[in-house]
Amino acid sequence: MQFIRIYNDDQGKSHFGEVNIDVRDGGPIGMLSERFEAGEMIFRETPADYDFKWHPAPQRQLLFIIKGSCEFKVSSGETRQFKGGDVLLLEDTEGEGHCSKALNNEIRHSIFVTLPEGTVL
Repeated sequence: MQFIRIYNDDQGKSHFGEVNIDVRDGGPIGMLSERFEAGEMIFRETPADYDFKWHPAPQRQLLFIIKGSCEFKVSSGETRQFKGGDVLLLEDTEGEGHCSKALNNEIRHSIFVTLPEGTVL
């Protein structure tokens, strides 16, 4: 299973990368990953006109987009669009951070799951 991450380098610049999660046969219920520790869960509704300029993630966290679409921009100026069903790992907790904005005049529903220090995905 694969999804996108946003992380910062030693100079505080943010970048897109990929996360690969190994899954194994879980029998009749499908493929399963190992268990990972999680912290808190936060439900969020983001307004349709949301346009948040440069900011780092407040903590290392997974973002699960349930409904709506958005665009993230990293330090290089590269942008990527995401929609309901997408997952991002936000790890750019220091430095410049990223920009994020709503697309298509849609309210976005999402869930953040914070990751305790030391949790390796």
